[in-house]
Amino acid sequence: MKRKKIASAIAAYILASLIILAVYFPKQTSAQQISLAISPPLIELIIKPGKSVLYAYKLENHGDPVIIKSFVLPFKAGDNLGNIAIKPEFDGPIRFNLDNSELQLDQPYFLKSNDSQQLLLRIRVPEGAPEGDYYYTFLSETQPPPIQEGISSGRAKARIGSNLLITVTNSGNIDLKGRIAIFDVLAKYKIKIFNHTYNFFESSDKIPVVLIVNNKGKNLIKPQGEINLTGNFGEKANFEIVPQNVLAESQRQLFATPSAGFNSAKPTTLLLSGFFIGNYKLSTAINFGTNTTRLYSTTSFIALPIKFACLVIISLSVIILLIRIIRKPESDPDI
Repeated sequence: MKRKKIASAIAAYILASLIILAVYFPKQTSAQQISLAISPPLIELIIKPGKSVLYAYKLENHGDPVIIKSFVLPFKAGDNLGNIAIKPEFDGPIRFNLDNSELQLDQPYFLKSNDSQQLLLRIRVPEGAPEGDYYYTFLSETQPPPIQEGISSGRAKARIGSNLLITVTNSGNIDLKGRIAIFDVLAKYKIKIFNHTYNFFESSDKIPVVLIVNNKGKNLIKPQGEINLTGNFGEKANFEIVPQNVLAESQRQLFATPSAGFNSAKPTTLLLSGFFIGNYKLSTAINFGTNTTRLYSTTSFIALPIKFACLVIISLSVIILLIRIIRKPESDPDI
């Protein structure tokens, strides 16, 4: 019996020792801090076939030392909000290389903490390259560090890039074919009467406005213009459209300022705030640069103080009920 107690005590001691070792001497881990910056973040270039240009980039490392590989990949429009989708493989006629004597594209190099590297990117358009737009991203991607024995290290990669919007034209002519695809309000209630749709809002609601431009041309466009609001009592407000690139053969939702549409759950061009009563007209006029056709579109909405009316009705009902109760004669007591 005594031997069993001793064996149990030894087992408990060994178990406790293992727990202490696991708690106070865990396996060493390493988490790399990555913070990269690149400038310029965007380059727009119009170039003829047979020509080349050189751009100087500055890549900064504000985190731990990293191994980096720089390369170029094409991209296309990812959605109508300005996001892009980078393609997995290189294509297109444009040629790229680094003019740095000690660096090459797709070859890793080392960048110390709080250090920077100048990257001289040469862009060349061969003779005979088809006219049109070509979109690329100049990427710098961290490479996983070597694994040391006894150390667990994250193998995640980090990327930073600068977009290149390249227009190839031999004649200098640009194909600008934009149109307004959608200009409307996102109404809670829509009523169609005699082929006309009426948009209804509660007076205290915010009015979301959506403006989407479709680019059917071979070159990017940059719409500019404004949205105007006119009320039935003479109220007027103007909102400037923020110039944004709409890539060739794609569409994009524009933004106007000042606007809360950037932060709304569903992105909108403009988010009108206030207390609206009656019929309101919205109009927009946009163009794509000097000597381009100006495009127009209109929409409207009706705002009614439904909540206020309900509050008034309820308040009047309560007041009438109280008056009736007060004026109601008391019944004679039993004799």
